[in-house]
Amino acid sequence: MLKLLWAHTKGYRPATILGPVCVGLECVMELIVPMFMGKFVDNGVDKGNMAYAWKMALLILGFIVVALFLGVLSSRLSAVASSGLSRNLRKAEFEKIQGFSFGNIDKFSTSSLVTRLTTDVNNMQLAFMMLSRMAVRAPLNMIISLVMAFIISPKMSVIFLAAIPVLAIVILSLSKKARPVFEKLFKIYDRLNRVVQENVRGIRVVKSFVRGDHEIEKFTSTTRDIYETNTRAEKILSWNAPTLQFCMYTCNLAICYFGARNIVLGNMTSGNLMSLISYVMSCLMALNMLSMLWVMITMSRASVQRITEVLREESTLHNPDEPVMEVRDGSVSFRDASFGYREGADVLHGLTVDIPSGATVGIIGGTGCGKTSMAQLIPRLYDVSGGAVYVGGVDVRDYDIKTLRDQVAMVLQKNVLFSGTVRSNMLWGNPGATDEEIRHACRQAQADEFISGMELGYDSPVEQGGTNFSGGQRQRLCIARALLKKPKILILDDSTSAVDTRTDALIRQAFMEEIPNTTKIIIAQRISSVIDTDIIIVLDEGKIVDYGKHAELLERCGIYREVYESQQKGVSRIAG
Repeated sequence: MLKLLWAHTKGYRPATILGPVCVGLECVMELIVPMFMGKFVDNGVDKGNMAYAWKMALLILGFIVVALFLGVLSSRLSAVASSGLSRNLRKAEFEKIQGFSFGNIDKFSTSSLVTRLTTDVNNMQLAFMMLSRMAVRAPLNMIISLVMAFIISPKMSVIFLAAIPVLAIVILSLSKKARPVFEKLFKIYDRLNRVVQENVRGIRVVKSFVRGDHEIEKFTSTTRDIYETNTRAEKILSWNAPTLQFCMYTCNLAICYFGARNIVLGNMTSGNLMSLISYVMSCLMALNMLSMLWVMITMSRASVQRITEVLREESTLHNPDEPVMEVRDGSVSFRDASFGYREGADVLHGLTVDIPSGATVGIIGGTGCGKTSMAQLIPRLYDVSGGAVYVGGVDVRDYDIKTLRDQVAMVLQKNVLFSGTVRSNMLWGNPGATDEEIRHACRQAQADEFISGMELGYDSPVEQGGTNFSGGQRQRLCIARALLKKPKILILDDSTSAVDTRTDALIRQAFMEEIPNTTKIIIAQRISSVIDTDIIIVLDEGKIVDYGKHAELLERCGIYREVYESQQKGVSRIAG
């Protein structure tokens, strides 16, 4: 834990180091006070020496003022250091996530990653703030107090020593029981985030199916689990304070009793007893701080492990030692390529096909046959489990990943627009694109007409997820954004399913005229969307059953013919 904390204090290390130093000095100033208080009583008040009493009072006041200043300074430095740590941790996690492959993200889940970036980092920040203060103050306080107590009265100090093993056993046993409960609690937080994300993202579906009550019950059930688990953890830790209070008051009573007897017998002065009680109380308070620190470490330990898992996770995709830095052309070849999302469970089997550069290719097949999975292997979003995929005559695993993906534009099934404006979303495709280039790409995607009809045109706002645009409009905006990349390969994954057939035809015509040298791969459910392509690939159960032109496949491919005839019948019924 300490190693992780120190590694991410970069940029805030002066505050990280000076904070504990100030705490240590503050602690020393505070612990000097009881010693001088004893002298103030014994040599000043009891002997009637008011000059000495005033001298001691001013000295004590000076120590208190210095301790106050150091306390304020240490609090400020601790806040700066802990806030800097949380900033660095979030930045490191977010940067790490950006380098993850789809496989890594699938492993963690989105909701879990959100919790690790928020709740877990907050726990770490709080633990670090307590650690930078209490981890210095408590041991130093205890050591100095013990030494001073033994100097005043070794025999009476033994009373306090007897309480230490009792407290240590209780604290260790409680933390051992609480730790698995806190680990379970953070997993429930992951579930809560998932429930909230799914509900907010799919709120239209929830309302259209009138499932609000069901979602409320799901949310209530999850929050109930959090409440019960958190309560169970707090019940375990609640024994900590009573045990500490019992030990403190027992020690106090014993010291007061034996101290009073020693004063009567003349073996101790009242000032020494007062100082001894102060040091014993200080020592017991240090134990209290240690117990609080231990509880906080117990709570944050689960968070540390979860953050560490993200930071130590290595992407399943890596650049080779000497990556190829240029994509020659848009040709694509699959050579006995297989792929599975889990080891030993392939969804694609032995794909072999050649796609010439500049060709327009259609991929047809039933739901779940592997069309999207096949397309995702081209920009190396996933790696093949067997065989190889070549782009421009080079195995995709030999390319620099960024170089390869810069030349492959992919419009996914799920259209994603980001909060901002239409223009800012277009610039994702090419940050340096001019207004004319943006308009031209939107004209190709048949989006310019509806954008120009909006009051603010290309400066029109885009709400989160593009919810203020229709499905067809979002698809066209995403296509325009992909075109701005001017890629060698353009993949459209069922990305015209929400537009009418006329607009679909116009988009395909624009592709043929405007980007003839770009390889275009169109994944579609409608044969009408791929009927004029150079090659149509037919997939079934993760295998290429045939490929060729429309007329050839009608003649020799039973699956293709069956799909075509069923769609034609559907069109005929609608026309009738």
